[in-house]
Amino acid sequence: MSAGAHPPVSAAIGAASAAILNAFFPLDVAENEAVLDAQQSAKPWPGAKQQDFAAGEAIGRAIAAHVLNYAASDRANLTNPGTPPIGPGYWRWNGGPIVRGNLGARPFLLTSGSEIRPGPPPAFGSPTYLAALAEVRQISDTRTPAQVTIAQYWHINQSGVSNAAQNSIARALIRSHRVRDVEAARILFQLQIASWDALVACFDAKYHYWFVRPPQADPLITTPIAMPPHPSYPGAHSCVSGAWSTVLEHAFPDQTAELEAAATEAGISRLYAGIHYRFDTEAGRTIGRTTGARTLAADLATVAVLP
Repeated sequence: MSAGAHPPVSAAIGAASAAILNAFFPLDVAENEAVLDAQQSAKPWPGAKQQDFAAGEAIGRAIAAHVLNYAASDRANLTNPGTPPIGPGYWRWNGGPIVRGNLGARPFLLTSGSEIRPGPPPAFGSPTYLAALAEVRQISDTRTPAQVTIAQYWHINQSGVSNAAQNSIARALIRSHRVRDVEAARILFQLQIASWDALVACFDAKYHYWFVRPPQADPLITTPIAMPPHPSYPGAHSCVSGAWSTVLEHAFPDQTAELEAAATEAGISRLYAGIHYRFDTEAGRTIGRTTGARTLAADLATVAVLP
């Protein structure tokens, strides 16, 4: 690095992003590296004459290597939930693979997955439970095309390993508000931490209660999407949407109403799909709100992702 030159933040972020993407999408390495090369070749603005892109790239790749090493021991998808209990009110297993999700995974800020475990769902067969089941059945019997569209959108864009919806919303807000690189990285870091811990807590509760899905309790409930291979309570979509909406509302307070509407729609989409009760979404939203608030209150320097 020449005298007076310094590594640009944008180069470090670009290189770190490319390295992480390369690890998860090895078939797209050439495309990822081409984007980074284009970034390096772009004509710099006048104030960037003393920037050393190669030095920034080296920092980014080194950080990415540490993060990937940390992620290799996160224990995601490793904990066996065991055999489901048998009896009224329990989720019924079809004998196929059971999604483990973040059960037993290492959280960032929670002490354990059970730290914020919600209380139990309404007792199976109780008036409260039967009212919740009746609501799902009523939606199933009168489901509109618009509700089907909402159910399918959130099923595709916020299920399993996909965080497409939350990341798309975050990117759009970062661009529209012209957020600087460092602040954008902080927001996205908080977003992923909160969502990850929400799923750690969510799957802990799912396999603690093993609660029955609505169509298993009432076979006349129809579903426009496939039923997820894990228990009902709490709702994972609401756990995640509660987390990302809390983080983004703090970063973009002028967008609170829109973010609340999106998070609410993500949760209610599972009722439209016939695969969750309203109390599933409420418990999930509380989990997400809690991990979101915990993330916002944390000193990010204490989040140990580097040796």
